[in-house]
Amino acid sequence: MTTQQQTPDELAHLAELMSREEAPPTGRAPVDPATRRRRRWGWIIAAIVLAVMLAVPGGYIGWALNAPLAPPVVSSRTVTAPTPPPAAITLPTEGAAAISVSGAEEYLGTEASGIWVTSGGDEPRSIASISKLVTALVVLDAHPLASADDPGPTITFDKADHDLYDKYYVMGATIAAMPTGSSMSLHDALATMLIPSASNYAEAVSTWAFGSQWAFANATRTWLAEHGLTGTAIVEPTGISPRNTSTPTDLMAIARLAAANPAIADIVATPSLMLAGPGRINNTNELLGSHGITGLKTGNLGPGTYSLLFTSSLDVGLDAPLGVTGVVLDAASRAAVDEHVVAMLDGIRDGFRAVPVAAGGEPVGSFSTPWGAKAQMVISRDTSILAWSDTPITVSMETTIPKEYRDGEVVGSITWTAGPQTVTADIVVKGTIEPPTDWWRLTHPAELGG
Repeated sequence: MTTQQQTPDELAHLAELMSREEAPPTGRAPVDPATRRRRRWGWIIAAIVLAVMLAVPGGYIGWALNAPLAPPVVSSRTVTAPTPPPAAITLPTEGAAAISVSGAEEYLGTEASGIWVTSGGDEPRSIASISKLVTALVVLDAHPLASADDPGPTITFDKADHDLYDKYYVMGATIAAMPTGSSMSLHDALATMLIPSASNYAEAVSTWAFGSQWAFANATRTWLAEHGLTGTAIVEPTGISPRNTSTPTDLMAIARLAAANPAIADIVATPSLMLAGPGRINNTNELLGSHGITGLKTGNLGPGTYSLLFTSSLDVGLDAPLGVTGVVLDAASRAAVDEHVVAMLDGIRDGFRAVPVAAGGEPVGSFSTPWGAKAQMVISRDTSILAWSDTPITVSMETTIPKEYRDGEVVGSITWTAGPQTVTADIVVKGTIEPPTDWWRLTHPAELGG
């Protein structure tokens, strides 16, 4: 808006015109002198006001149109975070069970990598064919394999070894073909012992390794003592004897030792294998590959004694899978064992959940002005945070004064924290604060800034 300034001569002339006595119109009575004087002074005052408004630099109009505006009023709300429900780890009500978890110490605490949760007590129980895992560890302690694919020494089976097939067949144990005079690498013999759980191979390999079953038993006792496994007793290599016992605590330690041995870890993770002699052998652990399960060994001595010592590389959404080690002892059936293991692993995995903490466009504050312009501060995007169980989620918000008050302008950030996890989203302006009209400025002097 442009105002034309009047020159001093023009203003004087205007005042002179306004101050002249008006001649009475023809045919009318002359105006009273007092009235004329009042009119003259009114015109003079009007001229002065008009001059001030239109001509004097820094006058009202110029001031009103250029006066600084007070910044928009900011209001904000307290942002809260949801509280996720607690995790539910379902443990079997029969037999005994134990779980340890590594890789989640920041969530679960360092004690989780020991024994995290248990049920059914820690007394010794028959471990059946889980014994073969101990047999493999003891044999490899005396005859180590350099790597997972190292075949190791060759074992030749004689007639005494062949006769073991009939011995364990009569006992109702799992067996695999072992022709007299056939040869096999130590690696493959251990695989036949562990994958299908062939008891005749367990005795043949342990006798080969130590010369006799008496020597094997002595070596096993020594090995158990050296590893502090005082709750474990192994009287023979197969587990067919109920006197082969261990506690959940010892079995968790045995599981870690087995998983750390490259040859054993590779063998127990193999679903099936074709070998000369035994032919196709299939793993008795039907959960391999499910829920990240990578091993280790099944066992049973009949109804009510089904067991599984297992390891799992469990993906829960963290940077790396969790290392889960667990055992279930004395379940009613193989199907019951599998159900218990899956329930425990599901409980861990489901306990790590992506918790929605904000929706894109969710308002966290607003701007308002005296001239009626409004805008909001909103969260820029849908946001979730990975949290374990009912770990408290905290929230903090930082904002700055906008430069332009334009739609989409970033004016801060909001951060959520749950344990070691942190996630941040921008806070942006929704809407645009337009300046007031000239008319509003001219008619609202009290709302203008200094």
